Amino acid sequence: MTRIVLFFLILTLRSAGAQAALPFAPGERLEYTGKVRGGISGRGTLWIEGGAELRGVATWILHSDMQGSVGFIHAGDKNASWLDPVRMASLRYSSHERHLLKRTDDEVDMFADEKRWTSQSGAAGVLTSDAPLDELSFLYLLRTIALPTDSTLTLNRHFDVARNPTTVVVLGREEVDIPAGHFRAVIVEMHVRDTKHYRGEGIIRITLSDDRCRLLLRLESDVPDAGKATLSLASYAGTSCQEKSANVR
Repeated sequence: MTRIVLFFLILTLRSAGAQAALPFAPGERLEYTGKVRGGISGRGTLWIEGGAELRGVATWILHSDMQGSVGFIHAGDKNASWLDPVRMASLRYSSHERHLLKRTDDEVDMFADEKRWTSQSGAAGVLTSDAPLDELSFLYLLRTIALPTDSTLTLNRHFDVARNPTTVVVLGREEVDIPAGHFRAVIVEMHVRDTKHYRGEGIIRITLSDDRCRLLLRLESDVPDAGKATLSLASYAGTSCQEKSANVR
């Protein structure tokens, strides 16, 4: 019994330490409004769930729920990433896509100690990073690293080696107006290799608040056969850094 209590105490302390160091934590919830050229409207939510243990590791579950519609046609993507906040590494990634003529479900498990990953779809591969990431956890990684203006970062941390490298270009800083308010912001472009969604390399323009919170203020990308898609932050709650001064209005 003592060993069990000690085990869970260690998990709790590791998670608490990560929460103090990172600009996000369980309880954070970001709500978005979206639009795509061609009359498609959308909405989305990013939120973090805590208290999840996976393979003996205390993890936070990052959730992404994106919905879009044009008339009576609806589509949606739901993704989740089991993140080790101490190492900033993903242990599991699940994806559920619901489009007009397409439905896909998959779940990937990453075993960093064994240098391998497997998926429910039958795919598998070798991990080249000790701290692998997926597309959702990559967004949260951006919130934790320094982003000097005019700098370029090359990261080889996607669990699928075919998706590497990911290149992040810091374009500059400016003030932006979005539904959630007026913010000082840093603008970056993330170049990703994703044949499934972008027919090769895709570019995602990301606007982050230029403060300790590093909120994801705006996400923009070109969607094949649909056009430019934009998600803008409409409201936020539960930010761990509690720095409301980021909103300078």
